[in-house]
Amino acid sequence: QEQLVESGGGLVQTGDSLRLSCVGSRRELRNYGMGWFRQAPGKERVPVAVMTTGGTTNYAEFVKGRFTISRDNAKNTVYLQMNSLKPEDTAVYFCAATLKYYADISDYTRIWAYDYWGQGTQVTVSS
Repeated sequence: QEQLVESGGGLVQTGDSLRLSCVGSRRELRNYGMGWFRQAPGKERVPVAVMTTGGTTNYAEFVKGRFTISRDNAKNTVYLQMNSLKPEDTAVYFCAATLKYYADISDYTRIWAYDYWGQGTQVTVSS
């Protein structure tokens, strides 16, 4: 059972930046397809950014140009760099991992695609 731990959330102002981290406890995260999702109060969990084991990425339209997903294999960590934050980015952010391979990158944006989830980290952006 893989365990994922997110960190880096917090309270920031509009226009600020945050970097979220996701660390795996067992297997090396380089072997996983990874995703960042977020869930705002009263709303569904939605994909934000995903990355395949080969490094292909996919971003939600509402974060393109502002957020970047990346890996540091030496640190067994996946990051979500968030720039130009807006109040509508306020949510709990979750990282997720899957050992399954999907030929279509869009499948990595589906909640059902993932085997393991972190507990989430709160990001609050004040106006």
